[in-house]
Amino acid sequence: MSDQDQTTQDTTAETAAPAAPELTIVDLQNIRSIIDTASRRGAFNGAELSSVGTVFDRLNTFLNAVAPAQQPADESTPEAPAA
Repeated sequence: MSDQDQTTQDTTAETAAPAAPELTIVDLQNIRSIIDTASRRGAFNGAELSSVGTVFDRLNTFLNAVAPAQQPADESTPEAPAA
């Protein structure tokens, strides 16, 4: 195998490596919304409600804790004057 072939294989292996998984606050907010909607539509059996509620409560607590940290960035953009 030539040096060029080896370099091509090394480059291909590096670019084929998957990116690290990423989960954002917006993703978590969407999950919370999905759980809420599914619960209202009766998607969970009675025996599952306790587990679903526990996960929802933990997710909601986390999002409420990080929400104040997100607020100053949102407020830093100037608002348009009222017409």
